Formats: sequence, structure tokens, C-alpha cells
Amino acid sequence: MKYEFTIIIPVYNESESLKRLEEMLLEYLKKASKKTCVILVDDGSTDGSTEMIREISDRNQDIYRILFQENAGKGAALKAGFEATTSPLLGYMDADLQTHPEDFERLLVFANDYELVTGWRQVREDTGVKKISSLVGNKVRGLFINDGIHDTGCPLKVIHTQNAKQIPMFTGLQRFIPAMILLQKGRIKEVPVPHYPRSAGVSKYSFKNRFLGPLFDCFGYVWMKKTYINYHIKEKNTK
Repeated sequence: MKYEFTIIIPVYNESESLKRLEEMLLEYLKKASKKTCVILVDDGSTDGSTEMIREISDRNQDIYRILFQENAGKGAALKAGFEATTSPLLGYMDADLQTHPEDFERLLVFANDYELVTGWRQVREDTGVKKISSLVGNKVRGLFINDGIHDTGCPLKVIHTQNAKQIPMFTGLQRFIPAMILLQKGRIKEVPVPHYPRSAGVSKYSFKNRFLGPLFDCFGYVWMKKTYINYHIKEKNTK
């Protein structure tokens, strides 16, 4: 079946959210403006999420699965989803439902004109610690990267698949997607999207992985920016 849009959802220990996630995905698939499928990428869950993902994908023809043998991180889960995508456009969201699949429609209207359309959570429904660590993390990334993005970590994005597949694999990939699209000379559009409070499960984020990890990753990005190879083929004649 030929799809126009693929939604990638990394999952790590989100068993309490998966039933509602399935319901919301099925509601969206019925009314999506593009023929859409979903890839659930289980990142080595240990709470029963793996079995639930297998059951969800078995009973729904437009929902597929990738199951990691062990926890490899969100960046790895996204990269696996990127590589498995065959549609011209892909998007991703988190499994915690703090963003909703129906809000992809807010982004898709701009997808023809931009290589990346990214959400901007102007009003955050998070704990105080999470808000502060995200704010500080965004400020630090802004100093290093200067990509002009207000909310680079928003887990609601639409990307041209060919651009997503060119993003190199590295830890913390999800924090640098706008910057990596800019390295490809891609165009970016930020669109305000709703943000919802977590209603089930437990957040996986802490000050360490919200601030310290991204801080160290920024040094790696600076090196990558200096050495990044970017080219566009004008013509080729190969077998």
C-alpha cells in the first residue's frame, strides 16, 4: 500500500499510555488529509509495552512495528523509523500524548514549501523542573547552534523523508533535527501547537538528560557542522 505520510513514534516504557494512543491514532487515520501509516518503535521497553505494540500492530493494518532488542535511546529509535519509511513525508511524536496526532494537520499544510515543519509549544503543560530545564537547555543550544528555533525539542515534526534519511546517526539526534536540516540548506517553518499534560505513565526526563546531556552534545554538533558533507547531484548515469 502506498502511503503519503508516515508517523514514527518512539516508545520506551509507556504501557499506561498505549491504549489511548492506539485510539487516537485510529481516529486520526480515518480523517487524515494524506494516506497515513504509523511505525511504533519500541526502544527496549521492560514494562510490557513491547507485547502491547506487537498486539496493536497485528490488529491494525496501517500500524507497523520495530522492536529493539535493548534500549538504544530516542535518537536510535527515530533513525530506525526514518530508514524504514517509504512515504515522501514523515513525522514523529512521543507516545506520552502530550502532543496529539490530529495536530499534524497544522503542520502538513506547510509541507510542500518547507523541508521541516516543526511544532512550537508556546504554552507548556509540564512540571516546573521540566519547564526550567527545557528553557535552559534551549537557551544553551541556541548559543551553540543559533538555528533560530524557539522549541527545537517539540516532538511534533513533519520532515521530507529524503532529508530525514540524510541526518547522520548520533546520540541526542532528536535535539538537533532543525539544525541538521539547516545544514542541508533546508527551509524550516515553526507552527504553534497545543501541548497537553501527561495523563498516564512517568516522564523519562531529568535535569541530567534535559540539560547536561544536551550541553555535551552541543560540542559534538559544532564539530559535525565544521565537517558536514552536503551535496546535491545534478545528473548521474549509473546502473
